[in-house]
Amino acid sequence: MRAIKLVALLSVIVLSVSVLSLAGLNKFGVADVQKVSFSEPITVGGVQLPKGDYRVEHTMQGEDHIMVFTQLHASNPAVAKAKCQLVKLASKAERTQVLYDHNGETHILQELEFRGETAKHVF
Repeated sequence: MRAIKLVALLSVIVLSVSVLSLAGLNKFGVADVQKVSFSEPITVGGVQLPKGDYRVEHTMQGEDHIMVFTQLHASNPAVAKAKCQLVKLASKAERTQVLYDHNGETHILQELEFRGETAKHVF
């Protein structure tokens, strides 16, 4: 009897840990809301965003994946929207990464990976 209780308790713990590890991720393997910091001004979806911290919301408009960037800690926050494609990763991202291209001195956002997600956002 004691062994059955122990096995049941361990099963509940393993199930709880599994559920918590997936918490916050939607069916695409990405969180609906993330935060990112840009150390330099960057262009996102044709909008020049100043350096700083941003709330990034992953939304859907029909079949399109849309990322909405909203500046944090600003009285008049900058906002940009950009369509993205999700590309499956081989494993969960180990860290948050921002990949960008240059057009002269302008940084243009190309890809975003967020720690713990199973897909990257390609712009």
